[in-house]
Amino acid sequence: MKNLILLITLLSVSLINAQAYIGKGDNKFQVGANLQENGSGINISYDYGIGENISIGISSTYLLGINDILKNNANEDLNADFDNRFDVRARFNANLGNVINVDPNFDLYPGLSLGLKNFGGHLGARYFFTEGFGIYTELNVPFAKYKTENLTAAETLHNQFTINFGASFNL
Repeated sequence: MKNLILLITLLSVSLINAQAYIGKGDNKFQVGANLQENGSGINISYDYGIGENISIGISSTYLLGINDILKNNANEDLNADFDNRFDVRARFNANLGNVINVDPNFDLYPGLSLGLKNFGGHLGARYFFTEGFGIYTELNVPFAKYKTENLTAAETLHNQFTINFGASFNL
């Protein structure tokens, strides 16, 4: 009886087909943490596959915790209102998981984003453990800031290198 249960379990696990990106019509929802200098918050994103290796989507971040006073020479007060804490971006990804062919459950996706604060790029990776659940991480960097003169401490939020990580879901 134990051998029969073991055999059924092994067959069930081997039939699980979790793919990180399936192409046109693929839907991904991600929720996780956003970390950046002087702040941390929550990041959500949605990606929709429009081609074999191309997806478009939207991403939004809201900073929940920020440092009240910056530790710099001027001891400048951060004063971050809602417009400084919030960012939303349209995004474009090149999903390279099936190109680099590491594992069908793994996807590497460089991309570009156009947001309220800047034009930037990101490099992300996700790995799916099951059909509907995985983890992701993204590194984001601004290429061109809308405001080019000296930024206040609050304006540097979302205008710097950031890291996102969390859970990814197939919809």
